Amino acid sequence: MTDLFAYLKARPYPGRGILLGAASPAEQPCSIAAYFIMGRSENSRNRVFEKTEDGIRTVAKDKSLVTDPSLIIYHPVRLEGTDLIVTNGDQTDTVRDYLREGRSFDAALRTRTFEPDAPNYTPRISGLLHRRGDYALSILKTREGDREVCQRQFFEYDHARLGIGHFISTYEGFGAPIPSFTGEPVAVALPDIGAEELAERIWDSLDEANRVSLYVRYTNLRSGEPETVILNKYGGRS
Repeated sequence: MTDLFAYLKARPYPGRGILLGAASPAEQPCSIAAYFIMGRSENSRNRVFEKTEDGIRTVAKDKSLVTDPSLIIYHPVRLEGTDLIVTNGDQTDTVRDYLREGRSFDAALRTRTFEPDAPNYTPRISGLLHRRGDYALSILKTREGDREVCQRQFFEYDHARLGIGHFISTYEGFGAPIPSFTGEPVAVALPDIGAEELAERIWDSLDEANRVSLYVRYTNLRSGEPETVILNKYGGRS
């Protein structure tokens, strides 16, 4: 297992990241979902996470500074029934609509592609966490900068394995263009700590200059009771 916190500390700019898995704080088995955003430009950094009835949305901290909302304002997390959808873009809504129609996570994402932000062509990363703790992750990315070719990769993990999670991000680090995440999602060890402590440890592991917002959700695998933590660089916590 990879140490999640050391992994993040070694990467000053993973971009956006999704973590899904399970742990057992205080002997209470919980599924875990976390999502964070980072930013280099003023437009990207001018955001906070805000709670909604079914999850969270990104909103501009200062609306006067918004130059292009198309790829930065969206719902990263939505709950559809007992399924939690986590993504780095408006494909959250695509997945939700497909699930409502009785169709699948992967079928929804086969209708989407990477973001059109040349030359980076930021990957779309997505996760689906089920009530019983099993989950799936996906990344849609260009092949070596070719805007005509989308590589769609899907990874499924059956059953909640306490103490284990998988992490995927949009980028590997800095570059021109920025290099996309490669390989399988990283298998990470998840300590038996609560949502508040996990959020603080992830937050502290993210580069201080680039981190923007973080969302962590624990769902008790026995009762279904959720606990959420939101940390915003420019808007405090909730």
